[in-house]
Amino acid sequence: MWLYVVALLLGLFLLRRWHRERQTVPRLSEKHVLITGCDSGFGALLARQLDARGLRVLAACLTEAGAAQLRAATSNRLQTVLLDVTSSKSIADVTAWVRERVGSGGFQDPGTPLGSLALRSGDVSASKGVPGARTRLLCAHDGMPGGCQELPLTPPSVSALLGAAAPADAPTSGRRELRPFGVRVSIIEPGGFQTRIIDPTPLVKDFVRLWERLPAEAQAAYGRHYVDKYAKSTTLLQRLSSSRLSHVTDAMTHALLSRCPRSRYAAGWDALLIFVPLSYCPAWLSDTLIGLFLPTPASAI
Repeated sequence: MWLYVVALLLGLFLLRRWHRERQTVPRLSEKHVLITGCDSGFGALLARQLDARGLRVLAACLTEAGAAQLRAATSNRLQTVLLDVTSSKSIADVTAWVRERVGSGGFQDPGTPLGSLALRSGDVSASKGVPGARTRLLCAHDGMPGGCQELPLTPPSVSALLGAAAPADAPTSGRRELRPFGVRVSIIEPGGFQTRIIDPTPLVKDFVRLWERLPAEAQAAYGRHYVDKYAKSTTLLQRLSSSRLSHVTDAMTHALLSRCPRSRYAAGWDALLIFVPLSYCPAWLSDTLIGLFLPTPASAI
């Protein structure tokens, strides 16, 4: 008897969640979305998807060629701007550019922070004027340092959200810290996807160049096999990664446009079955499992 009651309650809960998550925010044509890293990969695909949904996309690209290619594939609503995240002047210029185009129409008071600017390739996006949250911020939680950091368009003291190797409560702390400023944070936890960031050719080339610059003592400590194992692991990672980038951008789209976005999104089968569960394992277990796929220095104990 109790089993049927539990099953019924679970079914009602899932049905209610499904219904809530299908509801999108109104007046999408009035919303602005800022996306960085739009030359290729997640950023470019997300920009095209949101433009097709009628949003006013502000796409930041590193190169004019990437910006031109994106403009050719989208409507005239989408606007591009060049952004070099390593340049303070470039960031300041883009901040002023965004303020000029967005204005304060989406906020209830002129003192509200304008929005949020990303640091890395399509990892972070911000939407202005969404009911229930004045700003929405997406942060990648993928094991790479960087994520989302404080910039001129963000509220003060924004915590840096690192990757899956960071403490389990790091993204949660960031969400709590930003909530009083009217910023709703959703964390995207992707698995392996075939973007330029994991292209083995430039990765191995850069790794070898750095290896050749090491002192002889350091090279002896690691051993030449360390370089060879790194090259094989990088190639294997690329082969095992998915080419369907839409798994990630669909999660980003839902987080931005849903009336009831989730706090976390796992994108890809490997994220669901391996990486996210691994992040909750004891450190000794996760270190051991990850270490099986990493090269070992020659002088390791």
